[in-house]
Amino acid sequence: MARKLLLAHIDVPGIHTFDVYRQNGGYRAVEKALRTMSPDEVVEEVKKSGLRGRGGAGFPTGMKWGFLAKPEGVPRYLVCNGDESEPGTFKDRFLMTHIPHALIEGMIVSSYALGANTSYIYIRGEMMPQIRIVEKAIAEAKAAGFLGKNILGTGYDLEIHVQPGGGAYICGEETALLESLEGERGNPRIKPPFPAVAGLYGCPTVVNNVESIAATVPIVNDGGEEYAKIGIERSTGTKLISASGNLVRPGVYEIEMGLPMEEFIYSDEYCGGIPNGKRLKAVVAGGSSVPILPTHLALKTANGEPRLMTYESLADGGFVTGTAMGSGGFIAFDEDQCIVRNTLNFTRFYHHESCGQCSPCREGTGWMEKVLHKIEYGYGDISDIDLLWDIQQKIDGHTICPLGDASAWPVASAIRHFRDEFEWHILHPEEAQTRNYGLVTEGVMSSE
Repeated sequence: MARKLLLAHIDVPGIHTFDVYRQNGGYRAVEKALRTMSPDEVVEEVKKSGLRGRGGAGFPTGMKWGFLAKPEGVPRYLVCNGDESEPGTFKDRFLMTHIPHALIEGMIVSSYALGANTSYIYIRGEMMPQIRIVEKAIAEAKAAGFLGKNILGTGYDLEIHVQPGGGAYICGEETALLESLEGERGNPRIKPPFPAVAGLYGCPTVVNNVESIAATVPIVNDGGEEYAKIGIERSTGTKLISASGNLVRPGVYEIEMGLPMEEFIYSDEYCGGIPNGKRLKAVVAGGSSVPILPTHLALKTANGEPRLMTYESLADGGFVTGTAMGSGGFIAFDEDQCIVRNTLNFTRFYHHESCGQCSPCREGTGWMEKVLHKIEYGYGDISDIDLLWDIQQKIDGHTICPLGDASAWPVASAIRHFRDEFEWHILHPEEAQTRNYGLVTEGVMSSE
């Protein structure tokens, strides 16, 4: 049985309340950090743990904290990114719903480490139930003396505020989030300066994901070195995976880094395989923005090694034969799913969510949607495939924030691995409306 750190008590009745969370070891990390550790010692434990950002980027959390500027007389802020707008990702929502105090405890520990006395949790506006749950958890923690003035008599003060977002995907990007938090339109900022130097209200700021912040609790409780023993290579600890699509048991799973993807998909402990006797066709491993992989590259790398659920293994082969861990939004497609239609859906989303600040993204996402719409609905041309490829190349790497890249990568990988399915749609426009092209096996399509 895999070790669980964040979801260990998920089945305990009432774990969402302060009293039950406390009875099950909650807020021990706050007591340990504030009473026995200096802020720098907490940062050092996070560095030792090897924790990497769980929101998608995978940047070492302790290193990010170490970049925080500390000018005299200037406040510092911790901002929790609970926007979670990546299609296929719902693990932060799950955590906030069922164990909100894990986030609040992580916020206190992390804020103490960073020297922040005011912190914010930015939650996507559509998640109103979660906003209310988190606000209640904050009130409970404050009533118990874990927030406010002179926490636990240690002299440390902290206030945490919840800010609903406006429901924009772009506000998952940290500088756009900060703009929104300040009451401005959520457009990404040009960097540098980075938030660690000039973030919220022009002050040094750290922005971390919900899961990343919650992970600091077991790191402080057990020590960074113990946390680092879980997982392999530079992928340490556990990871929450949002599993959806054609799976027998979709849901949120906490896995130890290094789990083979094949085991995650097919084992009874996790997703239980593909329903209705169907075969697996493709996998999106980290949310809609990461490259899609056909079955043979999802289960094994191009070198024939088992594909593991780690940052390194998923990226093996680059974007030619690999993908990325991303936010852990795991979507499985069975043999009946249409790659062209799926790619159109993703592209429509990115076109809708583009803030319009950068021309390549503003114009390019719209053109990709138009061309994909042509192909899917029976009036495409073979030259449209190369046109799509050209458009995504002109977007990738040419925008202020990663939304442009996020829109380009699904299109590039779909053409790279499923080009013959695009061609089939164009050559058989009427049949394509009622039947998908078929299953991918070892890079060869079959219409079985």
